[in-house]
Amino acid sequence: MLDYTFMQHALLISICIAILCPCIGIFLVLKRYSMIGDTLAHASLAGVTLGLFFGASPIVSAFIFTSVAGVSIEFLRQYFRKYTDLILAIVLSVSVGIAITLITSGVLHANASAYLFGSILTVSNVDLAVTAALSLAAVATFIIFYHQLIYLAYDETAARIAGVHVKTINYIFSILVAAAIAISIRSVGMLVISSLIALPVASALQLRKGFKATFIASVGYSFFAILSGLVISYYAGAAPGGITALVAAGALLVTMLFTHSRNR
Repeated sequence: MLDYTFMQHALLISICIAILCPCIGIFLVLKRYSMIGDTLAHASLAGVTLGLFFGASPIVSAFIFTSVAGVSIEFLRQYFRKYTDLILAIVLSVSVGIAITLITSGVLHANASAYLFGSILTVSNVDLAVTAALSLAAVATFIIFYHQLIYLAYDETAARIAGVHVKTINYIFSILVAAAIAISIRSVGMLVISSLIALPVASALQLRKGFKATFIASVGYSFFAILSGLVISYYAGAAPGGITALVAAGALLVTMLFTHSRNR
């Protein structure tokens, strides 16, 4: 299977996604912001269509537009403190409106549907280079702000008292989420990216371990889901994104059953 160049590219991108998604997913889940991942995934589709329209790299344009959307969510939180779901609805509406308008108007010179369902087996050298660059930048940012992010994940008020620049870190984290989504959209598709952000973390949380153990376990679940999806899709001839989501959901179900039986 790995004798083919496209499968080698697919494996490399899968490794990047398997590490990156739990990095941002664990903080989104702990902050009760899981739906932000889904909102920004839809925003990335608008970025893709804008990139195709202007002849730019869809991954780069998705990263830029999703970063703007993530920063906008943080900015709007200052005005709608009690209505976070309303902010997500606003960003989602604008993003989907842009994407649908461009897709249905006939002005695009390429097919955007591959970004809906994922097409990991058609990743080009340029896609691989951009993905690697964004992955390295995102992981470096995660390492640098690791302790501040842990503070924010549990209590923003306590983090502010401890001297953490809460607003700045939140903006940086929004861009980190945007990078993870932009990297993943070509491979697993916009419709299932939120599953890779949330499901491995949800599975790891069932083990009821400490933060580091939960993070390592979520990376393990992510690797299992993505690599299994890649292998199964190769032989089944189906889109890897959908199979990956099903494997991740199945792993969550098995973990829940295991922990339930162990607790009994």
